[in-house]
Amino acid sequence: MTSTNSDHFNFINSKLPTGTGFQSGEHSDLVQGLLREIIRVKELITYYESIPDGAGQLGSSILNELVLEAYNSLVNYDTVLMQKYYDLLLNCD
Repeated sequence: MTSTNSDHFNFINSKLPTGTGFQSGEHSDLVQGLLREIIRVKELITYYESIPDGAGQLGSSILNELVLEAYNSLVNYDTVLMQKYYDLLLNCD
């Protein structure tokens, strides 16, 4: 099996063409940071789900709820909630 070295964050790091309607600066940094944390926590969820005998189910369900709410804050572009869920996801382990 061949391993490819792909950058999962390539779409975040790439420059957007001018006139796309996206803002740069603090808000886009928050969006990028929240997306990275969502991806990181989703990896944690798979870890919790793999714990035998359902021992990680509570942690998995709590993290799933946080990720769902974080997605909703992104969809609604609610920067206050985005900051809240970024801080919460940042402390998940």
